[in-house]
Amino acid sequence: MCAILLKNASLVCFDPINIDICDLRIDKGKVIERDKPLIAQQDDEVIDCSEKLVFPGIVCAHTHLYSALARGMPPPKQTPTNFYEILKYIWWRLDRALDEETIYWSAIAGGLDAIGSGTTTLIDHHASPEFITNSLSIIKQALSDLGLRAVLCYEVTDRNGLMGRDLGLKESRNALTTLTNTRGLYRALVGGHAAFTLDNTSLKALADLASEFNCGVHLHVAEDLLDEKHAPEHYQMSLIERLEQTGVLRPGSILAHCTHFDKDALRIAQMSGCWLVHNPRSNMNNSVGYAKVLDFGSRSALGTDGIGADMFEEAKFAFYKSRDAKTPLSAERILSLLAGGQHLASEIFDEQLQTLNIGASADLVLFDYPSPTPLTAENFAWHFIFGMSSAQVSSVMVQGKFLLKDGKYQTINAVEATEKTRQAAIKLWKKMQEL
Repeated sequence: MCAILLKNASLVCFDPINIDICDLRIDKGKVIERDKPLIAQQDDEVIDCSEKLVFPGIVCAHTHLYSALARGMPPPKQTPTNFYEILKYIWWRLDRALDEETIYWSAIAGGLDAIGSGTTTLIDHHASPEFITNSLSIIKQALSDLGLRAVLCYEVTDRNGLMGRDLGLKESRNALTTLTNTRGLYRALVGGHAAFTLDNTSLKALADLASEFNCGVHLHVAEDLLDEKHAPEHYQMSLIERLEQTGVLRPGSILAHCTHFDKDALRIAQMSGCWLVHNPRSNMNNSVGYAKVLDFGSRSALGTDGIGADMFEEAKFAFYKSRDAKTPLSAERILSLLAGGQHLASEIFDEQLQTLNIGASADLVLFDYPSPTPLTAENFAWHFIFGMSSAQVSSVMVQGKFLLKDGKYQTINAVEATEKTRQAAIKLWKKMQEL
């Protein structure tokens, strides 16, 4: 395979924000040279990036690929009136309806959305209680067919009985054994639903497994007040104390939402080395409240909680919701949340995924942005919020391989795949109606 030479590119780093116009040579999945000018070698594929921005691939720090086939599905038989009923009548019916086919095609659908919006790494949280064993292998296969990078976990919970819990732990162990020490595009974490569906024995089992494989626990935390109220009512302690006592709070754990954590709980989570992931669109959709994102600290990132993989959209919602909540986040802080996802992925993969420096993995996005006003490092974040969108993504690369090039998918026939995802969605919706 020949090297790829990107000429005259405006290379952008999100945190600290920097724009550098220079050339980039990519070979064997890595950035091997960065300078201006670089002389084209005989076998180089030369791409003129004079009118393009180039930045490291974007990371979605918390998502549910299994929800990708939910778009437009029929309403539930009973209308939810609170968060628990949203889970019970919608999502816990959907995950029970998943089988081998629909798990695969939901991952394809979600992956196509990610590629098209410049998201190169997905940190996924999966549940399929009627098809647990090998479910993560199916997701890995789908994402491998697309060429995306991902961090996978299975959502362990007590709500399907001890057998379901133990099968979830077994699937987690299998994925961790297979993926943890590899050098490829996939890693695994220990996954759990939320503390209110896990007793202390189960939470400790998650923590023990994470300790054994030296990784984090990926868990929904304080998404709704239900989770916060459950701990003192059933365990006579706060939620953060439960997580701390059972060992879930550990370096590398991903705490999704943290909507109802107060400043003390956030401080304890930060001191434990956890990552805090904000999911503004999901929180708004479920009417669960607004997190204290100003107090999330440096180990924080953005996720979608399964509402697609468009991080441009998620970033804008994070910005506007913060202003509406009278706790405004600056545009630069929003960019730092996106950079946080890149740092989180870099930590998990032990690779440079947050820069385009020499030695970094060649996960990157080529972006068309003919700005009507001057674009500088000082105002880039504001251009991002007020002018940029995923529609301007032209090419996407993971580990030096184009997944999208000049708007065309390279690893899959997107038209044929989309028709198959539609058929899989029809099957899934029908099965959901029968439950």
